[in-house]
Amino acid sequence: ENKLSFNFAFIMTRLSVNINKIATLRNARGGNTPDLIKHALDLEKFGAQGITVHPRPDERHIKYDDVRALKKVLSIEFNIEGNPKESSFVDLVLETLPHQVTLVPDNTSQLTSDHGWDTVNERSFLSEMISLFKSKNIRTSIFVDPVKKMIDGAAILNTDRVELYTENYAANYHKNPKEAIKHYTLAAKLANKLQIGINAGHDLNLENLQYFHNNVDNLLEVSIGHALIADALSYGMENTVNMYLSRLK
Repeated sequence: ENKLSFNFAFIMTRLSVNINKIATLRNARGGNTPDLIKHALDLEKFGAQGITVHPRPDERHIKYDDVRALKKVLSIEFNIEGNPKESSFVDLVLETLPHQVTLVPDNTSQLTSDHGWDTVNERSFLSEMISLFKSKNIRTSIFVDPVKKMIDGAAILNTDRVELYTENYAANYHKNPKEAIKHYTLAAKLANKLQIGINAGHDLNLENLQYFHNNVDNLLEVSIGHALIADALSYGMENTVNMYLSRLK
């Protein structure tokens, strides 16, 4: 199978802001405060290069109509995360046609995502889903743990990118940064060799982001939500976005 050669010169890591937590705050009170669309447009104005949402069937934060409304107004990259085993999610992605879809193996009972795909045992299903989305010119990324077997499996699926699940890195960063990053550095080297683009996300923050960025070659995108929105309470949204962007230089 022939693949186009990657040109890794002048790679810039993009910051995609996950706005689920803004929707959570809005939904807690009802009404439209805070205004999700306004904040998404502000994030665009402040320099974020992407907006990420992760709608779930119970609509406990991002509602399906939020996705439709965001698609109409955003000019920066739009990334929709979710589990393609939910038919409603697949239908929503095919309706709104985002720039990127990130496939995540969570279920409705999970508070947040907590593991990557088994790209070997789920090969048939994932291959079918990736082919479907790519046929609509939607770039596909799949959530994976930094494990050689899973990266190898991802290459067979013909996914455009993998999103490295970074909770383990974040949990161990303060204890031993070199040990915490080790598997991610190796996973990135393998992904680069296999010509798979690299995204990353989960529990990345102002303290651990720069070290991760500096040790993962050709990191194309990070998706950050909870920490960034929490930091904005202290520093303001514009200042916070600039602080995160500075960690990616």
